Amino acid sequence: MKDSKPLFKGLICKECSARYNPEPIHVCEQCFGPLEVEYDYEAIAPLISRDIIQSRAPNMWRYRELLPIQGDVTVGEHVGFTPLVKADRLAAKLGVRELWIKNDSVNYPTLSFKDRVVSVALTRAKEFGYDTVACASTGNLANSVAANAAAAGLNSFVFIPSDLEPGKVLGSSVYGTNVIGIEGTYDQVNRLCSEIGGRFPWAFVNINMRPYYAEGSKAMGYEIAEQLGWKLPDHVVVPMAGGSLITKIKKSFDEFVKLGIVDAHPTHIHGAQPENCSPIVTAVKEGKDFFRPVEKPNTIVKSLAIGNPADGFYSIQTMNETGGYGENPNDDEVVEGIRLLAEYAGVFSETAGGTVVGAAKRMIEAGRINPDESIVLCITGHGLKTKEALEGKLPPPAAIKPSLKEFEALYAARTH
Repeated sequence: MKDSKPLFKGLICKECSARYNPEPIHVCEQCFGPLEVEYDYEAIAPLISRDIIQSRAPNMWRYRELLPIQGDVTVGEHVGFTPLVKADRLAAKLGVRELWIKNDSVNYPTLSFKDRVVSVALTRAKEFGYDTVACASTGNLANSVAANAAAAGLNSFVFIPSDLEPGKVLGSSVYGTNVIGIEGTYDQVNRLCSEIGGRFPWAFVNINMRPYYAEGSKAMGYEIAEQLGWKLPDHVVVPMAGGSLITKIKKSFDEFVKLGIVDAHPTHIHGAQPENCSPIVTAVKEGKDFFRPVEKPNTIVKSLAIGNPADGFYSIQTMNETGGYGENPNDDEVVEGIRLLAEYAGVFSETAGGTVVGAAKRMIEAGRINPDESIVLCITGHGLKTKEALEGKLPPPAAIKPSLKEFEALYAARTH
C-alpha cells in the first residue's frame, strides 16, 4: 500500500470544524480547539470488510484503512490483537452474567495499550521525516516510546514526573532512551514539553503528533467488536487519564457501524478514575459538562494521575451520549480490584486495571450496570509495572523446613 492514495483527508477541528492538511499540528489556529483525523469513509468502505480483516495477520494493523498513516507500517507491526478473555469466575464474584476482560496488559512490546498509539505516532513521525521522538508521560507511554524508538532506530527523550514507580522508570531506561525526571506533576511535565516542542524539531507523540497518536487507541475497540463475534457489548468500562481512550473506543464502534461491519447497538461507555484524581468522573457525578482540574493528584494510581485531562470535556460527552457513567474508587478499592482480577480471572493488572474493576464493582452494586447484560473491562497495563501498590497487602509465603511432616502439618492447617 506504499503508493496508494491516503484514506484520511486531513485534520479537522473538533470545535469549529476548520480543516487542515495532514501535518504535525494539533491545535486549531482559529479557535485553539483540538484537531483530529478526518477519514474518507466512502473510499474506505470497499476496502475493508469482515472477511478482509480476518484474512490478515493478528495485529492492530488488520484495520489499517482506519489508521492514519500514508505508507507501509514501519514501527510496531506486531502490536495489538490482545486477548478478550471471558471471565466467568470474576463475573460470578461480581454478580453479573457475562463479563469480558480486554487484556492489553500483554500488548507487545511493553505490556500496555500505549504500544498501540505509539506504533501509529512513530510510523507517522517517520513519514514526516523526524529522527527524534519524545513524550510527556506518567510511565506507560514513556516505556513504549523508548522501546519502539529503539527498534526503529530513532532518538528518543521521555519526560516523566520524578516520583514515578521504579518499575516504570527502569522500563524506559533499559532501552537507552534519554529519561528526564521532572520535579512536579504530570501537568507540569506536559507544559514543559510544550515549551520544549516549540524550541526543538522533534515529534512529541502526545503534542504535535497527538491527532495521529490518539487514533491508535481505536484498534482496541475494533478488536473488542471482532472478538465478540462482530457485535458490540452492552457496557464497556475504560480507565481515564487524559481521557483520549474512552473517546476513541466510541469512535471505533461508530466507524464499524458506519461501514456496515457491525450492527448498530447501544453500548454504554463508562469511565474510571481514582478517587484523589477524578476530575472527569466528578463532573459526570455532578451532572456538569465541564470539569475542575485537580491541582495536586494524590493516589497510588500514578498512570491515571492527570489533573487537567486534555480530552476531559470529550470524555464527559462520550459518557453522557452513550448513557454511561463514571466511578472513582479509593486506593483500597483499587488494590481490591487488582486482587479480584488476579484471583478470579488470572490477570495481573497495574493500578489502572484495579481502578477499572473497582469502578465496575461500584456501578454494578448501584444498579448502573445491568447484571444481565454483557460487560467489557479494559485492562491497559501489566501489574509488574506497579508492584509497590501491593506491598504489605498480600500474605507472605509460608516457610517450612524441607520436611514432609512439616508440609503435612501446614496442609492440614490450611484445609481445616
